[in-house]
Amino acid sequence: MSGVLSQDIKFLPGVGPRKSVLLNEELKVFTIGDLIYYFPFKYVDRTKFYAIRDVNSSLPFIQVKGRITGMEMVGAGRNQRLVAYLTDSTGLLELIWFQGIKFVKPTLKTNVEYIVFGKPSEFNNQFSIVHPEMDEKVPESSKKEGYIQAFYNTSEKLKSNFLHSKAILKLQFAALKLAKGYILESMPAWLVQKLGIEGLESALMNIHFPENPQLLQKAEYRLKFEELFYIQLKLLHLKEDRHKKFKGHIFEKVGLYFNDFFYKHLPFELTGAQKRVVKEIRKDIGSGRQMNRLLQGDVGSGKTMVALMTMLIALDNGFQCCMMAPTEILANQHYVSLQKFLGNMPVNIKLLTGSTKKPDRKVIHEDLLSGKLHILIGTHALLEDIVQFQTLGLVIIDEQHRFGVTQRAKLWRKNLIPPHILVMTATPIPRTLAMTVYGDLDVSVIDELPPGRKPIRTVHYFENRRAELYEFIRQEITQGHQIYIVYPLISESEKLDFKNLEEGYEHIKKCFPSPEYTIGMVHGRMKSADKEKEMLRFKKGEIQILVATTVIEVGVDVPNASVMIIESSERFGLSQLHQLRGRVGRGAEQSFCILLSGFKLGIDSRKRIETLVATNDGFEIAEADMRLRGPGDIEGTQQSGIAFDLKISNLAKDGQILQYARDIAETIIASDPMLEQPQNDILKKQLIALQKNHLNWGSIS
Repeated sequence: MSGVLSQDIKFLPGVGPRKSVLLNEELKVFTIGDLIYYFPFKYVDRTKFYAIRDVNSSLPFIQVKGRITGMEMVGAGRNQRLVAYLTDSTGLLELIWFQGIKFVKPTLKTNVEYIVFGKPSEFNNQFSIVHPEMDEKVPESSKKEGYIQAFYNTSEKLKSNFLHSKAILKLQFAALKLAKGYILESMPAWLVQKLGIEGLESALMNIHFPENPQLLQKAEYRLKFEELFYIQLKLLHLKEDRHKKFKGHIFEKVGLYFNDFFYKHLPFELTGAQKRVVKEIRKDIGSGRQMNRLLQGDVGSGKTMVALMTMLIALDNGFQCCMMAPTEILANQHYVSLQKFLGNMPVNIKLLTGSTKKPDRKVIHEDLLSGKLHILIGTHALLEDIVQFQTLGLVIIDEQHRFGVTQRAKLWRKNLIPPHILVMTATPIPRTLAMTVYGDLDVSVIDELPPGRKPIRTVHYFENRRAELYEFIRQEITQGHQIYIVYPLISESEKLDFKNLEEGYEHIKKCFPSPEYTIGMVHGRMKSADKEKEMLRFKKGEIQILVATTVIEVGVDVPNASVMIIESSERFGLSQLHQLRGRVGRGAEQSFCILLSGFKLGIDSRKRIETLVATNDGFEIAEADMRLRGPGDIEGTQQSGIAFDLKISNLAKDGQILQYARDIAETIIASDPMLEQPQNDILKKQLIALQKNHLNWGSIS
């Protein structure tokens, strides 16, 4: 950033020390450059003027030209208001002020032409604008009296200190005037020319002060492309750097372990998607470069089977494997599943969690070091320094967003040559988000369900169908099936009128009385051991109805559970609803997800429910979720610290620009992996500058 752009914002005319503190605190604007890169959130086209006779209250905003022919004070006390009468050749419009009258009244002049802008309303067949924006029309401005006005997000604190949107626009004008000639191009000239995009200085001027919609569109495209391009370039550069620095173990052999399992123990035919993913992984682990692959697939798509087959290839090549899960329930579930799949094969597999007893731990530690132990499944306990492997060749991380970067790195450092990494997630990630968040990983997708699985039937019931629903529950229990009932809150909330768990639990116990029915309850405030005990009882079939909060969202596999009822479903996010639905449909029986809601549904709530009823496709749901809520709210990403400093682009809306930016970045990295060619000097400098600014690139390597 050049000298002018890096100047403290307090030195900008119209700011000063007091306002600069507010801009620092409220908008994170510290320099003149920061202000210029604080972009408008919307625009209003003020190139169009209405005749007063054409005004109607359905228009969001109008702009008219006219003269004030008179004004008067109307009403008394708190109801007093100032009314000015604006006329043109077609009619009369009232301009009304309830506040700031003593400041406004002296500035109004009769028989002077004004440009007036605001929202029209109608009362007693008379149109008016309350608190309009007024500009006196002067001869020298007549050529540019129509323009596109930018609006900026501010805060109440800023507004109360006269830093409203219009004031920020004035500061932008001063900043751009000061910076003219000092804004250096941030992309190579050859690239700007190749793409046919606006120069940076022109784009920044037109993003704040566009002369017409076409120039605004060009400015937006230039700035969005640059922002997304540098994210992609950075991630691809990291990936290339990692490939250069980190050699991987070469798993060239597919031997006895893999073949014995594939031909004698495989419990079902692999789906086409599973076969494709296994091939992608085999290519990676045989290349001599460290694998760093993301495996995403919907709940029940068969990721665990792919993970096991990868582990068997590692075993065939003389290496140990570990698999880390975020909870004891999930770790235990993986352990049981893998044991069941392996049957009587000579594979030594153990489980290590916080609950593992000391004598068992001692054996595990010894067997790991001697190489006797082949596969270790566990939770955070795997990260302890005492856990040392003889030859760790493969690390599999399930639901990786629940582990921090430093935690995961501890596993990689348990070997001199970093092990191959396979990261798994059951939270389907929209393509645009995956490209950005996981842009430095290779991505594999399992987009098919195993044969024999029946799609879950999802229906939406309003409260008045509860009796019918309870009869359906009784029928399912009679057939030997189990039921989940999920609530959004543990106890009653004064602010939120949604069903809560404690009340719901008592209600369910009355409707399904003991000893005929057994009801269990699980929530986040319970002690871990109590929670696990209750979940185990449900898994064993000792509990018929489990009343729970979203703690059962990830990692509970009970094939006998056939019904998921979500109370106050309007309260949940779309991705969360999909995850909860994935708790059923684990067996061969037909499963159901019933979304219960009140009658009053907002537009977004209705869209979420309609989307879930219409499709079981997790990727379709994830895309819809991102459109509804934006990328920051997608389940499983917010808590992992993936918060891109996107100033102008939007991952939900700018997918095409992102794809193009990715393609261009890939072409550049392919021809100049470390950006050493003179023509790419600017690119290298920009990446270094971005690193210094500590931008979060969402890289997990």
